[in-house]
Amino acid sequence: MSLSSLVIDINAMLDKAESPSTDDCCIYKVPYVIRRHNKDAYTPTVVSIGPFHHGHPQLQNMESQKLIYFKDFLQRTKACLNDLVCYIESILSDFKRCYSETLPFSHDELVKLILIDSAFIIQLFWRDYYEGRLFKPLLDTGITDDLMLLENQLPFFVIEKIYSLSLTNDPNTMIQYSFLRLTIHYFGYYNKSKLDFDKGDISIRHFTDLIRIFHLQHPIESRPSRDMFDEQKISLPGATELLEAGVRFKVNTKSKCLLDLRFSGGVLEIPQLTVDDRTEISFRNMVALEQCHYPDDSYITDYVAVMDYLINTGTDADILVRNEILHNMLADSDSVANLFNGLWKNVTQSNISSHFSILCKDLNAFCKNPWHKLKATLRRDYCKTPWQTAASIAGILLLFLTLLQSVCSVLQVVQQAS
Repeated sequence: MSLSSLVIDINAMLDKAESPSTDDCCIYKVPYVIRRHNKDAYTPTVVSIGPFHHGHPQLQNMESQKLIYFKDFLQRTKACLNDLVCYIESILSDFKRCYSETLPFSHDELVKLILIDSAFIIQLFWRDYYEGRLFKPLLDTGITDDLMLLENQLPFFVIEKIYSLSLTNDPNTMIQYSFLRLTIHYFGYYNKSKLDFDKGDISIRHFTDLIRIFHLQHPIESRPSRDMFDEQKISLPGATELLEAGVRFKVNTKSKCLLDLRFSGGVLEIPQLTVDDRTEISFRNMVALEQCHYPDDSYITDYVAVMDYLINTGTDADILVRNEILHNMLADSDSVANLFNGLWKNVTQSNISSHFSILCKDLNAFCKNPWHKLKATLRRDYCKTPWQTAASIAGILLLFLTLLQSVCSVLQVVQQAS
């Protein structure tokens, strides 16, 4: 290759190099250092949504189903296809900036991808709301799981606008609910506090973002502050060690927000969490989102870190299960321990919320007090049941009376001798 040809070739390569906008980018390829621990947790198995996994051979079976849903969507709404295409063309630049990597699609390919995938989601959510889910349970669960994955997303604003445009010619427009409402209903399993966002006080970037909001349960401004410049790593004994040190565990029934861990009077209160086959998928993708997009607001990562410290073994998990903090739907307690031990691997955390930082410091200080451990030992060995407590008290009284009798006998002997 001649020098001039080489220069031309390098310039062509540079022309293709585009830095994603950090302000607009919200859909990421999961970093390899995290992905390698469980690739399946980040990869769709049933349906591809968006550009990152489009065209994957194992997902081709759903492409025909997406076209059927697209056709049903157009017939139901009487939407103008020309208007929809024009809208998508008008926001293509904004759409591309939402992704962390350059998209290898032509203009026409990208327009079709956005339109078909958006229509499929709208029709899926609409049917779920008004007719109930129509897929077989296994397929239905697989689709829901795939729609939570960080790499398998469309920007929420795009789908929402297409939904809005589709209502223009719909005779039932006045009784149609917002796309946000349909979305919240579809992912209702994760909406434990029944949030509805009717006040319009929240911005959703995509479905992974929504799942994270459900787990946090309240707006960003009311969440704990973060120690932005505190690089100190937290540490915490496991549940077994805490129990031996006198800490008692109690489920926090007053709050469903994962962040609401409280420690007072030797009692650690933790909101209940159901651990099932979906838990690892949802948590891994929420943590990946925070790693890429919310490094200064990584509240889910904070929670994962604390739980990773608390649950080192199946015995630790059993303690939380017995106290109804964890509702275990996995095979056994060891599976729960393995799940939480794997979630925090290779995760970068430069700061932690002040709430969790104080919590860990208070727990560590409590465990270092030998009096608390002594009380716990006495409670464990001599006061497990009311009968054992009564027997222990009786034994102490008997010992005291015996000692008193011995003292009296000694005093009597001394008096007689004098």
